[in-house]
Amino acid sequence: MKLVWSPETASKAYIDTVKSCDLYHESGVAELVSAMAAGWNANFIVETWSQGGVLATSIGLAVASRHTGGRHVCIVQNEQSRTEYAEGMVKAGMSPEVMVGEPEEVMDQIVGIDFLVVDCKRKDFARILRLAKLSSRGAVLVCKNASSKSASTFKWRSVLDGGSRRLVRCVFLPVGMGLDIAHVATSGGNSGSGTKRWIKHVDQQSGEEYVIRT
Repeated sequence: MKLVWSPETASKAYIDTVKSCDLYHESGVAELVSAMAAGWNANFIVETWSQGGVLATSIGLAVASRHTGGRHVCIVQNEQSRTEYAEGMVKAGMSPEVMVGEPEEVMDQIVGIDFLVVDCKRKDFARILRLAKLSSRGAVLVCKNASSKSASTFKWRSVLDGGSRRLVRCVFLPVGMGLDIAHVATSGGNSGSGTKRWIKHVDQQSGEEYVIRT
């Protein structure tokens, strides 16, 4: 099995996220991430969220999961964060699963992730990437706020084990506070094969155009 790109699903999720995130201003991050998760037909979407953070990306991922019929889980650090996150998502008409705890205990409970978004403002974001149990189809890993100080020394090789995980390709996009994206193949699949495609994204605020090779 492998990740297969669907431009039609990506487009629908992108448009729906634009509508759902009309009140938020996150420089196109939510729309882009939503389109990627939907376009790759992600069955299991996982994200991290920190108290006080913007919910736009979370809304975008929830929209994507609706289009793919997949599962969307958010990992938060404490009960206070869970309450704030859940209340905000309910107001937006979304109801994803929320898990509370440290990366080691939470990641041990979830298997088969094929789309993972971590916030680089969390000091433990690299550990979460290392502990994630990825799908046999491979996975797309996204680091948002990748221009933050905590991500300044991060390298994708640090979260690969050299055996069951293989980096297919990665790209850094100057969207929002930076998106560092990697496509990772696992020993159970051949997600590195197939025809490569190009995805065009236009930042709604600046008007800048980005092209992503998938």
